[in-house]
Amino acid sequence: MRKKQVEAAAVSSTSRDPRTIQPNVQLETGRRRTSRNGAIVFTFVVFALAVTLVLAMFQVVSGAIGLAALLAAVVVGALAASSVHLVMEWEKAVVMRLGKFNRVAGPGIVFTWPIIEFYTLRIDQRVIATYFGAEETLTADLVPVNVDAVIFWMVFSAKKAAMEVEDYASAVSWMAQATLRKAIGRASLSEVAARRDQLDAELKDVLTEKLSEWGIDVMDVEVRDIVVPRELQQSMAAEAVATREKNARMILAEAEADISAMLKDASANYADDPEAMRLRTMHLAYESVKQSGGTLVIPSAFSEGFTDPDAAEALARAAKQG
Repeated sequence: MRKKQVEAAAVSSTSRDPRTIQPNVQLETGRRRTSRNGAIVFTFVVFALAVTLVLAMFQVVSGAIGLAALLAAVVVGALAASSVHLVMEWEKAVVMRLGKFNRVAGPGIVFTWPIIEFYTLRIDQRVIATYFGAEETLTADLVPVNVDAVIFWMVFSAKKAAMEVEDYASAVSWMAQATLRKAIGRASLSEVAARRDQLDAELKDVLTEKLSEWGIDVMDVEVRDIVVPRELQQSMAAEAVATREKNARMILAEAEADISAMLKDASANYADDPEAMRLRTMHLAYESVKQSGGTLVIPSAFSEGFTDPDAAEALARAAKQG
């Protein structure tokens, strides 16, 4: 039975789409998060102290602890626990009085009037990282892409975060996802892939403007990954290879044109100066022997062209006639 449950869990985990976007998803980093256990223990201690004091008073006054004393102790303990609160250093408590906003309290020990006052929400004012993404969003050139991003934000106004929006953390996630989808729809695939920094800046500006009304400040937005369908990856790779080959051939053609122009200029210089032509011939022969390390055998008629100008001119005339 245990084996079947493990196999079913494995099948369900492999069939689940890894690209599914979950609001307020928390990525495991292996680090311990801060805890509010101390504040919870403090509440229990306040409750226990109040109950103990009431029971002690009944013991002193009446000499016995009955059911009425126990009920009175529990009621007083509950009122004391609801009146004394411990707010952590990174938190703010939104205190309501008879259903209306009264104040923002904390950090430290916060006192409220029992029954009349209560705090509805503890606002975490640290920087929060929220993962969001756009699933199968069409770009301006109708290419479906998956884009994942992370938004870093914090609450600067606890009152607005509690009064203006119901669940500000979920609202940030959904607002970021909607903004990302709109930004992708206005750009082509090449612009989304090549202008990631501009996409980050655009998302940050838009989200800052919208979320500031809820008392939330956007610290930064970072695009993590851009994934195109596998069907398009091969065609895009082939297009990139073809583009590179085209550029390489164009560069080679430009180099050939430059070389031919330089050879044309050199031939004009050598035509007017036979001595330079002979020096060039000797230099080429020397370089070929130097690089190969062999021996250059020159025919006698050709060798005379290195020393006898008349013989060289005769050879040139013979070459033109033949």
